[in-house]
Amino acid sequence: MKPLRLDDYEDLAREHLTDDVFDFYAGGACDERTLRDNREAFERVRLIGRVLRDVSRRSLATSVLGSEISMPVMVAPVAFQRLAFDDGELATAKAAAKARTLMILAALSSVPIEAVAAATRGPLWFQLYVCKDRGSTLDLVRRAEVAGCRALVVTVDAQVGGKHERDLRHRFQLPRGVTLANFENAGHGELPGEGSGAARAAAHRNIAGSALAAHLDSLFDAALDWNDLAWLIGQTHLPVVLKGVLHPDDARLAVAHGAAGIFVSNHGGRQLDTAPATLDALQAVVDAVDGRAEVYLDGGVRRGTDVVKALALGARAVAVGRPVVWGLAAAGTRGVGGVLEILREEIDVALALCGARRPEELDAGVLS
Repeated sequence: MKPLRLDDYEDLAREHLTDDVFDFYAGGACDERTLRDNREAFERVRLIGRVLRDVSRRSLATSVLGSEISMPVMVAPVAFQRLAFDDGELATAKAAAKARTLMILAALSSVPIEAVAAATRGPLWFQLYVCKDRGSTLDLVRRAEVAGCRALVVTVDAQVGGKHERDLRHRFQLPRGVTLANFENAGHGELPGEGSGAARAAAHRNIAGSALAAHLDSLFDAALDWNDLAWLIGQTHLPVVLKGVLHPDDARLAVAHGAAGIFVSNHGGRQLDTAPATLDALQAVVDAVDGRAEVYLDGGVRRGTDVVKALALGARAVAVGRPVVWGLAAAGTRGVGGVLEILREEIDVALALCGARRPEELDAGVLS
């Protein structure tokens, strides 16, 4: 039977993925309280339908930092998509372009920036981690610029890796042939052996058992601060979006330092467990930004009604990650396209039943 909801794709993905890979994508940090709360927050909020409004002509189209997209849903950055499907990020990019929406390519992509950009005519943003080696960071920035990426999405909530107990139990490692493709130029594409200095340092921090966690811990800069953000913004002509903001004071600082966009995100529940659900944090961030930057949300979006709720609270658009991977694992480009089309259909119905014709007509008046 054709999948009717996003959860159907998750069920299909389980049939195609090994347990360690499924848990790598599905898991969160520690007790996974935040992972669950991302979903529960949407379930706590109710929509109030509005009646006797002419909704016969509707459009879901919007724009994000000047890029036109056909609906307020983007593809979130998800690492190592070749674990789910041979073509990996190439298949996802093609599906996003066909759906006329935007893909945010993960820094930890298993396909290089250049290859993904060449495979799609759709808009592409590049998600960036700031590395201890600033030269490597600037190399990624320049490659993103040359490839035609339209924005940099700087993840700021992962200076120290969260504790992923599912990965630790599996002693998760990347299989042969799957690498940190964007880091190969700097000599960091392959994971180090268990006896390496990086692995020993990670073991000291109690994250031994996951070679990937050890490797990333050696690359990313835990000393990153607001001065570094100002430096990065000064190094590129691309707009910079901060991903991983939950506190309104951080949102104000981001705008003050030149961020063009803010992603309200808790890294899909994979970093600080017991952090608030993104939907619960959204309103305070929107108020703090006060129209000076665009605000987006990710985390827990599984229904078109979830998207409408986020828009009503002031988000410009949302991004979906895990559902895209489930579609990718189930049926490659066609599966990712199926996920996006289900969301499109559900958003359209929810928008109409809330009495709106366009996303920008939604406000908190439709929430209970």
